[in-house]
Amino acid sequence: MSLFPAEQLKRTLGLARSLIIYRRPGRQKPLRNLYRQFVKSGDLVFDLGAHVGDRTVAFAALGSTVVAVEPNPYLMRWLRRLATPKERIVFLAEAVGSRPGTAELALSYRTPTVSSLAADWRQTLQTRAPGFRNIRWEQTITVPVTTLDEMIGRYGVPDFCKIDVEGFEAEVLAGLTSPIPALSFEFVSGTLDQAILCLEELQRLGEYEFNAISGERRSFLWPDWQRSDRVRRWLADGPAGIASGDIYARFISAKPA
Repeated sequence: MSLFPAEQLKRTLGLARSLIIYRRPGRQKPLRNLYRQFVKSGDLVFDLGAHVGDRTVAFAALGSTVVAVEPNPYLMRWLRRLATPKERIVFLAEAVGSRPGTAELALSYRTPTVSSLAADWRQTLQTRAPGFRNIRWEQTITVPVTTLDEMIGRYGVPDFCKIDVEGFEAEVLAGLTSPIPALSFEFVSGTLDQAILCLEELQRLGEYEFNAISGERRSFLWPDWQRSDRVRRWLADGPAGIASGDIYARFISAKPA
C-alpha cells in the first residue's frame, strides 16, 4: 500500500525517532551488561517485538543465536539492514499470539514502538495514560501469527525470551505450554491488568521468581527476587508511580503434577 507524502513523512520521522532513541551511541554497553546474567555464548534467545534491533544486537554480541520477531514489514526491512552479526540472527516477519493464524496489526507512523495487535489495549491507553492521548494508529494490516510453542518446535527452547508487543504479552504467553528458563515482559501504567495476566500465565506453567526495571533503566528495583503474589500486589497498588517498565522472570520449578 502506497502512502500519501504526508503519511510517508510521518513514517520516516517515526523511524528516525526510534533510531535516535534505541540505536544511539553508548546504549549497547549497558544493555549487554544487563542481559549478561541471562544470556551467554551459545544460548538461544527469542526477541519478540524486535523493532529496530537494539536488544537483538545486544543478545548476538553476547554470543547467542537470536530469533528476531517483528511483524511490521517497514520495521523488518530496517531490522534486516541494521542488526548484526547476520550469521547469529534469524529474522522472522510474524507476530506471536495464543494460536497460529492471522491478526490485524495497527500501525502508528509517528511512534512505531506502539504498533499493536491489541485493540482493547490501544483504546484503554488513550483514556487512562496521559502520555498516550495523542498517539494515533493510521493503518491496519493483516499479519501472520505463530505461537511460542511453534517457535520452540522450529528453533528449540530459548534460554531467554524478551516480550515487548504492546499489550499482547499475555496472548503470547497463552501460546506457551511448557516453562522456559527466563523471560521479560513489558508493563504500562493504565493497562497493568495485562501484566497481571502475564503473571497468571506463568503461574500456569510453574513457579517463577520476579524482578522489575523502571523505564529504560538497566538496574533492578529490588535487591531480592520476588514471588508472584508480591509482584501482583505491587502492580495492583501502582506500581510506585512508574509509567512503564519490564518485569523479568526466572524459572524455579515445575508445577506439581
